[in-house]
Order: sequence, then C-alpha cells, then structure tokens
Amino acid sequence: MSAPDIDTQVLVVGAGPVGLMLAGELALGGADVVVLERRTGPLTESRASTLHARTMELLDQRGLLEELGTPPAGGPGHFGGTRLDLTTDSPYSGQWKVPQVRTEELLEGWATRLGARVVKGHRLTDLRTAPHTVEATAEAEPGSGGAASTLRVRAAYVVGCDGESSTVRELAGFAFPGRDATRELLRADVADVQVPDRRFERHPGGLAISARGPGGVTRVMVHEYGAPVGREPGPPSFARVADTWRRVTGDDIGGGAPLWLNSFGDALRQASQYRRGRILLAGDAAHHQMPVGGQALNLGLQDAANLGWKLAAEVRGTAGPGLLDSYHAERHPAGRRVLDNIAAQALLLLGGSGTEQVRSLFGELLREPRVRAHLAGTIAGVDVRYAAEPGAHRLVGARVPYLRFGTGADTAEGPGSSFAALWPGRGVLVDLGGRPTPVLAAVAPWRDGRVDVVAATPEPGGAAPEFTSALLRPDGHVAWADGTVPELEAALRRWFGPAARR
Repeated sequence: MSAPDIDTQVLVVGAGPVGLMLAGELALGGADVVVLERRTGPLTESRASTLHARTMELLDQRGLLEELGTPPAGGPGHFGGTRLDLTTDSPYSGQWKVPQVRTEELLEGWATRLGARVVKGHRLTDLRTAPHTVEATAEAEPGSGGAASTLRVRAAYVVGCDGESSTVRELAGFAFPGRDATRELLRADVADVQVPDRRFERHPGGLAISARGPGGVTRVMVHEYGAPVGREPGPPSFARVADTWRRVTGDDIGGGAPLWLNSFGDALRQASQYRRGRILLAGDAAHHQMPVGGQALNLGLQDAANLGWKLAAEVRGTAGPGLLDSYHAERHPAGRRVLDNIAAQALLLLGGSGTEQVRSLFGELLREPRVRAHLAGTIAGVDVRYAAEPGAHRLVGARVPYLRFGTGADTAEGPGSSFAALWPGRGVLVDLGGRPTPVLAAVAPWRDGRVDVVAATPEPGGAAPEFTSALLRPDGHVAWADGTVPELEAALRRWFGPAARR
C-alpha cells in the first residue's frame, strides 16, 4: 500500500450512536481517532429512540445531559409485551424518548469538540493487518461530492461499529454464530391515517401496535402468526405492511402516506470474540438481536463506554497487561445475558395462541416485587456487574451509586456528584472520610493524569453512602471499595497500569 491518506491511532467504522460514543471516549482518553461513515448526511428515518436508565447515567457521567435537555419520558415499559414498571435505583428511572438523529448529533458534537475526525461518504472495502498496524481502504459513495474516490487509512487499531451487517466483522473473519429469524415484525411510519392507539394488542391472527406521534405521524407495527419471514431485499413494501395490518386488525391503512418502512426479526447472533488482535467489534457488529424495548442501542453504548478508555490507554502506552482483553471478558457475557433476555421476550411477544398460558403466568410473576425489580434492572442496564475478586466489597464490579456531594470547603470548586466526578474520563478515587489517609497516599503514583482524587462529604439529607473510599473506573464501575491498601494498589495496577516512578 502506498502512503496512507490518513494516519491515526484508532479507526472507528460507523458513525451511529455506538461509533460516535466510542470516538468521544477515545478522544477524551487522549487517543487520536478517525470515524469512517458511508452516509453523507444525518439519518432521515426514526430508528432507535429509547434511552434507558444506564445510558442516561453514562451521558451524565460525561456532562452531556445539559446539552441534551430533559427528554420526554417514554411511558411504561414492558417485557415481551407485558407491562413492566421500570423503576430502579437510578436517578433516571424509566425510559426516555430521544430520536436517534438527536443522539447522533449530540455525540458527534461532543466527539469532534474533543478532537475526533468524522469522515463521511466512504464505504469500507478492505482491511489488511500488519504486525503493528491495520491498513483500511474505503471507496467514496455516490453523492459524496468532492471526496476522493479511494481513501486509505492506517491505524494502530480498528473498531467495527458498523451494525448487524458489519463489513469489519466480515473482512476480519470474526465468527458470528447464532440463528436466523423465524418470526418478523413489520414496521412503518405513516401519515394521513386515523387508527386507534394499540399497545401490544393481540388478535387471533397476530399482534398489532400503533401510536400517533408528533406531527400526526402514526407508527404501526404488526406481526402475523405463522407468516414466513420476508426475503425481499431492503425494507418491506407498504402494500405488504397494509395487507398484513388489515388481516390482523381488520383496519385499512392503505390510503396513508408511508414515510419510513422497516422490518425486524428474532434473529440472534453474537460474535464468538469481540477482539481479534488489532481489530475489535462493538454494538450490533458484535451482537445481533431483536430491538425489543430499545435494548439493542443501549447495549451497544455500554460496549463503547467499556472499550473506549481501555483502548485509549493501550494506544497511549499506559495500559497494564490484559486491560484490552478485559473488554471481551466483560462485555461478551453481558451481551449474552441481554440476548437471552431478548430471546425470551421475542417468544412471549410474537408467539401465537400456544404461548397464552405462559404469558398469563408471567403476568402473575411480574406482580412479585423481586421479579419486577430483577427484570427492570436487566432492561435498564443498571444491574451489570463485572467479575470481582472473592471477598471484595459488594460494590466492586457494579456501577457507582449516584451520590450528591455537600458544599464544604473540599468540594466548593469540585464535582457536585459521583457522576460529575467522572466528566474528565479518568479514574477517580472518591474519599468521603474528609482527611488524609493511607488510601490517599497509595494512589499518589497514579495521579499523573490517570486517576483523580475527590475528597468530599455526602450531601446532608441524601442517601447514606455505601462506602467510605472507592476507586472508580472511567466507565463508572467500581474497581475497589473500603478494602486494604495492598488491594487498592493491585486494583490501580490492574486498571491503570504500573505506578509512575517517583
């Protein structure tokens, strides 16, 4: 390959929410990053619009919620079509409606302010690995203006965030085991129709969902029991959607104006590896699942939050042994758990009359507080807990609880909460003891831009803290809490590399 047009440390392929979130995390961590996107402009269709509690927490932990504003609440949740209260211990309980185009706009603005470069209008066509680099070739898409017809990029690492039909995954030879769809839900945004709102309305012949949104546009979704999965290329025709809707509900929407057509099935696949050398996968490129209740987008954003700081440390040369491999070790089982959850929901949602007894029993179980809380935590993403050493504090591996800090002398100019302490994207040692301790002395060799120290007091009248001192990873998960100093030093070495020389 001749001299590349672009030289960078990390090439992210795909400028959807996951790719842009990852780009921001990498840039925040000090990495040089380029994002390659085949689209030439923003989305023109709805796509994913539900943000769950953990995603809102991640946005808060990067200081992005003020820019986003307060999105409208998304109403009650569900599990496989059965109503589910999504109340959790998060300050952002429930679900929030944010159009994907707005999420992308928010994340792209953040990433580019931090220095990430987004190159649009190019489609990846080739990847070649060398001992210390990956060389990528991309071709300009029609309508990309004056963009070069062929673009060559050399990077230390490449991350595929390019969706369920990932070109990165295919070119790099990742195994993607699982099963194809056997059931399908047709979806359309339609103007100029008058149909009643339906929430998971089950009919003898199928399932119907409809809701009138802003601007008088109605979204309809319909599944016909026993119908074969469509094999036509691209989205379904409006005639097919309207005919299926009529057979299931008896209503005629054929006179409406279709604005967007789409379908999704219950296919279930997961990459057997999330990393192959210098090439990694995140989001739908790593796992393909039915987008029930908005979980797919939120799962992918958590992938990006987990990977970004680790890969940035790797390219900066500050990562300890095995840090980058911990991405697969943590996110693959987390993804598998969500995929199993979604598979159960798909069966309840799209199963025919043979599932009614199971649905009835499930409705009874959801009235049990512990069952409800368990499923709400899974869907909201707040129950993710990474592996911890035996005997560690119960918070280790879990996300940090939200704590507001008081306004004493130590915090007058510091962060106002445990979430705000994470805005810089570094590790944080939060000390609530209010005085120098051996714990603070132990962290000193990592206070070279890798780990900050926040000495704070909890806000009076707030929730009682569950720790006195805690080490937080940049993704908001607890690495150590109230243990011994040797245990703290081991956690610092594991997550933030060797101690700096004094």
